[in-house]
Amino acid sequence: MTTTGAARLTRRPRVTLLDYGSGNLHSAARALTAVGADVTVTADETTALDADGLVVPGVGAFAACMAGLRGVDGPRIVDVRLAGARPVLGICVGMQVMFEVGDEFAEEVPGFGEWPGRVERLTADVLPHMGWNTVTPPPESRLFDGIADQRFYFVHSFAARELSYPDSPMAPPLVTTCDYGGGFVAAVENGPLSATQFHPEKSGDAGLALLRNWLDTLR
Repeated sequence: MTTTGAARLTRRPRVTLLDYGSGNLHSAARALTAVGADVTVTADETTALDADGLVVPGVGAFAACMAGLRGVDGPRIVDVRLAGARPVLGICVGMQVMFEVGDEFAEEVPGFGEWPGRVERLTADVLPHMGWNTVTPPPESRLFDGIADQRFYFVHSFAARELSYPDSPMAPPLVTTCDYGGGFVAAVENGPLSATQFHPEKSGDAGLALLRNWLDTLR
């Protein structure tokens, strides 16, 4: 193996954490750095497009996150990356915006439209869904490799209930589910686009293991 080839395999993956005014950037950056990423927090388009991986975080309301993302051309940045098979990871509302529409507080807001379906209020008696919960990943999941039996930290009142594609020759997304007053989508692995409804950066060792699994897909 050449020196250049060895360096390509061993260098830290370059990850851009997209800064569009959402909170929770620093904890996500610390977690990604801890598992081996070279992290840049920025809204710069060139940096976001050139990175090995792009992370789209999100806390708060769907509409506010979409407004911030549109302000930094987030939908186009994600679309360009995915068109080139460049990995993207959405976290919490950063996952929700990948769906067609968010329905919060009687307001329908268009999302990125990368996946069909809508984000809507959970049916549980107590909201938000805050705390630790188990998930049910498919056996072939790469994100949950070695951690399928672990618990992850959630804080949300809205989620996508399902993700179903019409008949297609393409491989269907791998959907991980969770139950809180009814089932909802807890994570998705869909080619270069992955996302979690929970916060891996707040999920202790299990969350770090998941982020490490995602980084492995960048290599």
